[in-house]
Amino acid sequence: MRFHLLHTQMSLPHRMNHPMGYVVSSCCELAANELQKEILTHADWIEEAEKGKMFGVLVVENAERQTGFLAAYSGLLCGRADWDYFVPAVFDYLQPDGYFKQEETRISDINHQVMAIEQSQQLKAAEKALTDAREAMDTEITAYKAEMDAAKRRRDAMRQTSADVDEEALIRESQFMKAELRRLRKRHTERVGECEQLLKALHEKVNTLRRERHQRSDALQRWLFQQFVMMNAKGEQRNLLNIFEEYTDGLPPAGAGECCAPRLLQYAYTHHLRPVSIAEFWWGQSPVGEVRRHLTYYPACRGKCLPILTFMLQGIDVEPIHQEKPLDATPDIVYEDEWLMVVNKPAGMLSVPGKVEATSVWSFAREHCPEAEGPMIVHRLDMATSGLMVVAKTKEVHRLLQEQFLRREVQKTYFAVLDGRVADVIPQKGTISLPLRPDFDDRPRQVVDPKHGKRAVTEYELVGEDEHGRTIVRLHPLTGRTHQLRVHCAHPQGLNCPILGDTLYGHPADRLHLHAAEITFLHPITDRLLKIEE
Repeated sequence: MRFHLLHTQMSLPHRMNHPMGYVVSSCCELAANELQKEILTHADWIEEAEKGKMFGVLVVENAERQTGFLAAYSGLLCGRADWDYFVPAVFDYLQPDGYFKQEETRISDINHQVMAIEQSQQLKAAEKALTDAREAMDTEITAYKAEMDAAKRRRDAMRQTSADVDEEALIRESQFMKAELRRLRKRHTERVGECEQLLKALHEKVNTLRRERHQRSDALQRWLFQQFVMMNAKGEQRNLLNIFEEYTDGLPPAGAGECCAPRLLQYAYTHHLRPVSIAEFWWGQSPVGEVRRHLTYYPACRGKCLPILTFMLQGIDVEPIHQEKPLDATPDIVYEDEWLMVVNKPAGMLSVPGKVEATSVWSFAREHCPEAEGPMIVHRLDMATSGLMVVAKTKEVHRLLQEQFLRREVQKTYFAVLDGRVADVIPQKGTISLPLRPDFDDRPRQVVDPKHGKRAVTEYELVGEDEHGRTIVRLHPLTGRTHQLRVHCAHPQGLNCPILGDTLYGHPADRLHLHAAEITFLHPITDRLLKIEE
């Protein structure tokens, strides 16, 4: 049974929330609680879900105006996409006798053939034979050339020490040895050529198999994306290749169409259920490199789901993507002279103008310093972060300050309130070094990636607790990566506790409790060391 009645008297939302950014409705929380109870009744589900799995619920109404919910998970659960409690996959390509599995078997057979050749004694013997032939060629030719050099020295000595020399015999000897060198080279060149041809034939066989594997894999992937035929609320249908062609020149990303939100909407449309409200939550461990917290709600991913959901939501009255609105406020001036100023930006205020019209630090600085020239903004703080920002009043001061930032000569200190207590599980002081890169499937989130990430280092010190027992930490970033402090706090290999109010890597609160409290830099004109605190 996929439609689960929801026994509630609460009023339903008038508009569908947006899967890409939403506030969780009360009815979705109730549905999610029911799903979580169900998961706990299945030991096999729990065992796999504990490794990390995204689940989702969609509150719906049926033709009889009964309120219920649908449940889904991303990808597979215990190797299956067809558990009765959950909506099925949009296209179940795992049927044993289906085209996908059959073609996958053929591709797997090609892989085995490639591995068999690459690991075969025949290939190893051919490689050794070629190496031996080249070494024998070099050794024998080098030795024979040495013999020729010795013979030449002997002939030259005979010519110098003896008047009775058979010059013709000496010439014949020289000519014979040169001819013998050519014959020696020819024999070895032929032998090396034979070995090279044998090895080339084996490599060509491997390359032919690899080309076939690539062609089959590409064709199978295209075939698969054509089978994912998505529907929207207007009854229109498009496959994934058609949907993604507006967004990318290549194929859709792997796993597109297998996330919770597309599955839930597809089932609702095909079974004449009216979507009311949606939510997705994470269960279990955080994936390697990412920050996902158990039972925390998350929006749908942008890379895989945004193009699909943009199509699928057509025909529904959907709320706009929920975003924090910029605060229209005035920053406090903490320091000012004729060349620069330092302001204290409130949380929620933009550093530079955005899409929504509101006062930013830049617009405030322009109004406050109408004679100023140049870009003015030397560095930025996230909209949600409060604290000190340096503003330059001239192009030259801006350039000199930016050079200090690039040379990492500017020292910054932040204070943050963590969403929990960590003093019992981590040292009071330490250094976090976790390289970061963007999550290409879910920007602006960042992930830890030791191989491809950029160096990101933060020094920390636990300095106390607030009235609720939450840890207060001093953070000193030695690098300036996007979301560095937020990820270093939230990641299991960092402080393993998100900053209070971090909606990307933790839980919502009244605000993001991260404040840039101190900045130290060399005044670019007076050469005086400025240490500004707030």
